[in-house]
Order: sequence, then C-alpha cells, then structure tokens
Amino acid sequence: MTYKETFWMACDSTEQLRAEYGPFHTRAEAELEARKLGFGFLLRYEHVIGDNDDIKEVRCIFIELPPGPAPVRMIRRLHTRCATCGESAVHLEPWQAEVWADIHEFEHARHRVRLFEQTRAEGLREIDDWRDACA
Repeated sequence: MTYKETFWMACDSTEQLRAEYGPFHTRAEAELEARKLGFGFLLRYEHVIGDNDDIKEVRCIFIELPPGPAPVRMIRRLHTRCATCGESAVHLEPWQAEVWADIHEFEHARHRVRLFEQTRAEGLREIDDWRDACA
C-alpha cells in the first residue's frame, strides 16, 4: 500500500542553490518562520512511500508568499567592544551595555568602549557618539 508524506520548508528562492529552513508539519508553521527569516517562498515536499517504506517519488512545489507585514518581533542585540583591548560583551538592554562600558572603562584607564547594534534586517552597525546620546 502506498501513501503520501508531506512536509514544508521555508526557503529564500527557487534557485538550485537556495537556503532552506525546516522541516515543518504544517504550512502555517513554515509560513510564520519564512516571514521571520525574510524568506519569500515555501517549499512543499511530497514523498510517495511504497510498500517497503521506500520513497517511490518526490515532488517539490514552490509557493511564493504574498508581501505581508514585517515581522512583529524584531530582535535587537547590543554589542560592546573595547577599542583598546578588544574585550567584548553582548547585551539585550541599553542600560546593560552602558553599565558594562562604565565598569570596563573604570577598571582600565584610557580604554574606550564602542557600541554596536545588531538586527536581522540591518546586520551589525556601530552607534557613533553613543555616550553623548545617552547623556
């Protein structure tokens, strides 16, 4: 007796060299993850399984996602790094970065801490004059 097994993947393109993320049991799960990652396609794999649990046929179906709202939850991380000695740390809140920088600069005379912000959309970028902006 043959049966069909279906699973879903989030993918960034229809090209042969594409990024895929998954698998997911439902389309809704795959679509949610694709939107989080900024991917524009879903890929549905259908495996036709034979009597001896061997794969008889594989079907790949690409589904282009309609433009939707940007992900609601944008993850932002703050990175502090000493320009003098290279010591660094990762923070979720701005006050944590400021406290780390204050302690590091207090313990190490003449060291200067730089602040970077990292998001999925923009990557890593330095925040210039961040000490002046906090004051």
